[in-house]
Amino acid sequence: MAIQNLVIDGLKAGARRETMNIVIVGHVDHGKSTLVGRLFYDTGSIPDGKYEAVARVCQDTGKPFEFAFLLDALEEERDQGVTIDTSRVFFSTDKRDYVIIDAPGHKEFLKNMVTGAASADAALLLIDAEEGVQEQTRRHGHLLKLLGIRQVTVVINKMDLVDYSRGVFERVRSEYAEFLSRLDVMPTYFIPVSAREGVNVAARNGSTSWYDGPTVLESLDMFEATRLKQDKPLRMPVQDVYKFDKRRIIAGRVESGILRVGDRVLFSPSRHEGVVKSIERWNSPLRDFALPGESIGLTLTEQLFIERGDVVSHADNPPNVGATIAANVFWLGNRHLRSGGKYVLKLATQEVECRVAAITDVVDTATLNAVGSEAVEVAKNEIASVVIDLAKPIAFDRFTDIVEMGRFVIVDEYELSGGGTILWSDAASNYVI
Repeated sequence: MAIQNLVIDGLKAGARRETMNIVIVGHVDHGKSTLVGRLFYDTGSIPDGKYEAVARVCQDTGKPFEFAFLLDALEEERDQGVTIDTSRVFFSTDKRDYVIIDAPGHKEFLKNMVTGAASADAALLLIDAEEGVQEQTRRHGHLLKLLGIRQVTVVINKMDLVDYSRGVFERVRSEYAEFLSRLDVMPTYFIPVSAREGVNVAARNGSTSWYDGPTVLESLDMFEATRLKQDKPLRMPVQDVYKFDKRRIIAGRVESGILRVGDRVLFSPSRHEGVVKSIERWNSPLRDFALPGESIGLTLTEQLFIERGDVVSHADNPPNVGATIAANVFWLGNRHLRSGGKYVLKLATQEVECRVAAITDVVDTATLNAVGSEAVEVAKNEIASVVIDLAKPIAFDRFTDIVEMGRFVIVDEYELSGGGTILWSDAASNYVI
């Protein structure tokens, strides 16, 4: 513990700036890209010449300037007036660096959000003050819960369209807070905003003198980033193994815990054990430890046959290894999820064929109404409890223990069709398809 405190103190001293990943979601046209573009602009994070270039394009095409165009760089996206893929932007405050994941809002693009939101520490969820809570708004709340994102700011946007009415704000806030409470999701803040006018984004404005809470930027700075992940057991999924300078370098991203030179580590599910000889970095200062969020390479004191998909842990605190799991699944595929159906499950860097053994407790995510306690299939935009048999054992944790090792996606016929979270497993199962 003393060594860990020294590590954290070193970070506070400026050895490494903290980074936080934020996902931004909301119904189509509720102003996600405009909000991100405004944050980008107000923090001075726009690359030199980009603002001017976008302004010229707007002038040449006869369109009024929109902050959303700072993100919608593709001409196709500008022509359609909608963000059609997940994009990432970076900006900084005095406290930390931010990566904002701008996730699509259309039903057709919702599946992209599974991978876009999977790495987020917190979320901004937008609601148009004039349109209010929509079906997609409710589904986004459910998906954020499944992804384990507990730090949420609800941004009630376009307040300028309702004359900054406190009554409208309170009505939308009350309706959505009641819905989220049924999911056991408690937003940290509700903020009245006009992203277009910059009200309560990075600065306050007299238009909402009745509001005394934080701005969007202040709410982000009050969120907690990766500190808590350092206190959890070590987990580093192996991305690849490289042969370099007669060494085998095992590459991956530390998801939780702290890895140090000299640690005895276990690779699961292969069960190989070894001792860390060195921690390698690319274009970064050498250190003898690695923290959550870092992509690193490591070498061992002896050569072992390690493959992509293994998960590095400390030998005395390994993940679960099993071939049957119980999970909650949010289904996004056009084809129904079927009991007895065969799919591909991806968890971290692991990929394995699987079969749905049972389906129970199907729920409509828009209404939270039960569709059935026992079912043979799950339709698009429904959530269900399922039991899944795997073709071979994988390494994982319960979602409530380590989020990054307890959530997965399901591929149906080469198409990403659903996301899920692991509730428990039967490690003794040895089912083979």
